[in-house]
Parts: sequence; structure tokens; C-alpha cells
Amino acid sequence: MAPRSHATARQVRLGIELRRLREAAGLKAREVAELLNSTSAQISQVELGLSGASEERVRRLAAHYTCTDEALINALVAMATDRTRGWWEEYRGVLPPVFLDTAEAEHHAMFLREVVITHVPGLLQTADYARAVYTYMMPGLPESELNPRVEHRMRRRGVVEGDTPTPYETIIHEFALRVRVADRQTSLAQLRAILHQIEQGHVTVRVIPTDQDGFAGAEASMMYINGPVPRLDTALRDSPTGTAFIDAEPQLKQLRTLLRKVEMASLDPVASRDFIHRLAKEL
Repeated sequence: MAPRSHATARQVRLGIELRRLREAAGLKAREVAELLNSTSAQISQVELGLSGASEERVRRLAAHYTCTDEALINALVAMATDRTRGWWEEYRGVLPPVFLDTAEAEHHAMFLREVVITHVPGLLQTADYARAVYTYMMPGLPESELNPRVEHRMRRRGVVEGDTPTPYETIIHEFALRVRVADRQTSLAQLRAILHQIEQGHVTVRVIPTDQDGFAGAEASMMYINGPVPRLDTALRDSPTGTAFIDAEPQLKQLRTLLRKVEMASLDPVASRDFIHRLAKEL
């Protein structure tokens, strides 16, 4: 099988986990290749996400690596054998790959948790709000590139809507709710949209008031994605150089601690809903 021309973040993650199992077993790629009647290059391509792996190969590798975690093995098999072509693939070559990788990660999540400080989270944004953000952050972006970005963001919302929404909790700083990325009407419509999502019962929103003591989490923005097993959790964090997909357990542990600290600084869901109602009335 010819190597892939590109690997998605999910395919790369499968390769990373297989490599981690190999290294934990103290085996070199050459040794594994000999066991499987393969080559070191082929093993490397699998571990880089550039080549696929069948269910049989994943299970044989797990056996060679003496992995006995059946839940993890089954999750890796699911990652390796999933041939679903998600809606995000329609944007390949149109939008940067990170847009597609983010949508794919959200689609496969068991639970989504997010912290946002400066903007309303993308999964709750209205089209007008999203358009205003993209227009401001990327001045001069032609409509031919702006429109797919807004459309993609709106389609991402499907993960927290519809018949089988993924459980989603977000902590939003008051600043993000008050700042007018466009005009008064856009802000009011955005607040009402958040309240509507809350009323549907599958979105939990917590607010951090600006007068909250002891909150120094200005850099706390993140999305934490729970995988089918804790080993496959992922965190997404934006930086000046782009979005980073974090999967190393020491870093994930730090981010889980940060999430707990931020949640302690936030209002409970009922008080947060009332808070947003008051902000909407002020507009």
C-alpha cells in the first residue's frame, strides 16, 4: 500500500500510540519488522500515520508488545479501521488541515470541555459573530476564503446539536461575553443563541465574572477532548504559531488540573445562565 500523501491528526495519533506501546516493550522497529515479516520502513510509516494498519496488524502488534489493555486495543482498532468520510473532508484543499483535524477530533469525542477567555467558543458562535471574528483577525481575506471558514464553523456546531449531541461543557470569561466583535445586534443575538443552547439541556455553560477573586487564568483557553479511553484524551491549545494537539500524559495531567482550577473560579450553571440573561438585558 502506497504511503498517504497526508496524515490526519487522528491517523498520526494512532501511530504515536503504537510507537509508545513498542517503546514500552523495549523493542526497536527493526525487531518488530522481523516478527511481522515486514520492514523497518513500513513500521515507521505506520507509526508516522503515513500508512494504514488493519485490525489484524494492530492486534498482532499489541500482542507482540504484551499490551493487555483490551479497552485501549479495541479503541486503537477502531481508529485504524474507521473508513468514515466525515463532512469536514469536503474542505480538504479549501481550508488549512487544522480545521479538518479539529472537526474530526470533535466528532470522535466522548466528552468535550472548553475554556475560553477572549471569544465565545466556536461551537456556540453564530454565523455573524464568526464572520466578524475572521474578518478582524484576517483583514483582507477574500469572500471566497472567508465564506468556507464561516460555513465550516457553523457545521462544527452539529457535534453539540441534533439527535445525539456530544456532551459539552464550556467555561467562558465575562470579557468574552461582553466584547462586541461587531455591533450591538450581533452581540445580543450571540447571547440569545448561547441561552438557547443551554435550554436544550445538552450544553453546560459556566461564566467567570470579571470581579472574581483569585483568577489568574488569562492563558487558560483550551479544548479538552475525552477519548474512548483516558489514554486517548487530547487537548487543543491555540498559539501564535497555530493550534497544538497535545497528547502526552504529563501535559494532559497539568491541563486537567488547570481545568479544575478554572472551574472553581466560575459560577455554577444556573447562576451562569442568569448572568448571561442579565447581560442580554443590558444590551
